[in-house]
Amino acid sequence: MESLPLGVLALIFVAAAAVVWIAGIQLSKATDVLDARLHLGSAFGGLIVLAVATNLPEIAITVSAALAGNLDVAVGNILGGIALQTVVLVILDVFGKRGKGVRPLTYRAASLTLVLEGIMVVAVLTVVIAGSQLPSGLELLRLTPDVVLILLLWVIGLLLVQHARKNLPWQEEGHAPDSSAHPHRHRRHKPNDSMPTAKAAIIFAVAALATLVAGVVLEQAGDAASTQLGFSGVLFGATVLALATSLPEISTGLQAIKQGDDNLAISDIFGGNSFLPVLFLLATVISGKAVLPQANASDIYLTALAGLLTLVYVVGLIFRPSRRIVGMGVDSLIVLILYVVGIGGLIAITLS
Repeated sequence: MESLPLGVLALIFVAAAAVVWIAGIQLSKATDVLDARLHLGSAFGGLIVLAVATNLPEIAITVSAALAGNLDVAVGNILGGIALQTVVLVILDVFGKRGKGVRPLTYRAASLTLVLEGIMVVAVLTVVIAGSQLPSGLELLRLTPDVVLILLLWVIGLLLVQHARKNLPWQEEGHAPDSSAHPHRHRRHKPNDSMPTAKAAIIFAVAALATLVAGVVLEQAGDAASTQLGFSGVLFGATVLALATSLPEISTGLQAIKQGDDNLAISDIFGGNSFLPVLFLLATVISGKAVLPQANASDIYLTALAGLLTLVYVVGLIFRPSRRIVGMGVDSLIVLILYVVGIGGLIAITLS
């Protein structure tokens, strides 16, 4: 796409973004139906089903980069967007529900299950930072210790979340008073009961495929445009491109909140952020080389920033701030400020 005029690239970028947005809404609706029919639970459904589907563009980009031997691209693609996907919660907090007397997102969705999901994200990101410091040459059977540990942490986290959803030895089973959590398949807004399960599965598959194709086009058009504009690849990937590839999370999150399922909105973000580093195992198997040692300073910087932003929301889920400042919760405001300051630090790194 690099040979195309900048105006054409912009049109392709916008069109792909629109497809991703519309497909994301359909993914959310189909997941809501499948969630209820298969009895997954809203938090668990977001953690594994919707989170994987909305990250299909990242999966395709990672596989393509690993096949081409561009491991630095694979690492940057995965780590560059996690911080901004966390900032998506700010967007959901501001635009999800508006009006007088509306509480912040973390107040409405507060539950210990979501706290556990947030801790799971931080645990996985910690291993990513540690793995980036390991030397190359530790490959055994096309695997390295760091990516295996990331996979194990993710699987253990899924099991813990599933167990917490069924039997959490706390008052109200970990759901905060007057929150919008949906314990044991209860939903404030019932999914479309008239939609057959098979139809919901087909809609989910088609929307996921559309997200996959449009997401790859989005990345290629955006990368070509940034090259023509002379925009730093790292900075573009962490801001504009990361926001564009986060459109599925934004559309599905807003749709989930509209349906009254605040848990699913947060779970989708946490689930996606904990799932993305698992793709390092896929990249390692395909390339046969250690992937995380390919991470540069800006990648590790953004990983640390993502962990910090996640912890802010974990604290918010525990303390449940009820006040809204400039249209958002206190935790969202802190996350937004930290992200802006963090991008300033990223600029300093890229210019040094």
